[in-house]
Amino acid sequence: MRKKIGISLAILFAATVLPLLGANRKAPDTYIVLYGTVFRDTGFTLGGAEVAVIPDDQESGGLKVKKMQAYSNSRGEFAFHLPAAPLSYTVRVTAKGFRPAEKTIKVNGEDRVDVTFQLQPESK
Repeated sequence: MRKKIGISLAILFAATVLPLLGANRKAPDTYIVLYGTVFRDTGFTLGGAEVAVIPDDQESGGLKVKKMQAYSNSRGEFAFHLPAAPLSYTVRVTAKGFRPAEKTIKVNGEDRVDVTFQLQPESK
């Protein structure tokens, strides 16, 4: 019984303390927040718009970045976590009944990047 308790304590120590010691050796990954809002031409927010963030450089300094997609919420808002590396992205917004819009943003270690879109209705 005593041997089992000793082994259990050793396993518990290894599982809880050792990862904490090793965590200080590696620098944490840093990210920025790309935050935005989609509006209609009338100035009201537009929920349900598809937002795509496409890296202009697929690889920068060994960092591979992939395309990301999301939808704006009911208040027209969206957010992405992007690596805090010097990269350019194309942000493209599409919604049914509206013309697509896109903007290019540059990330260079900032904490937050804000972008807004005002979509125009498609002509019939």
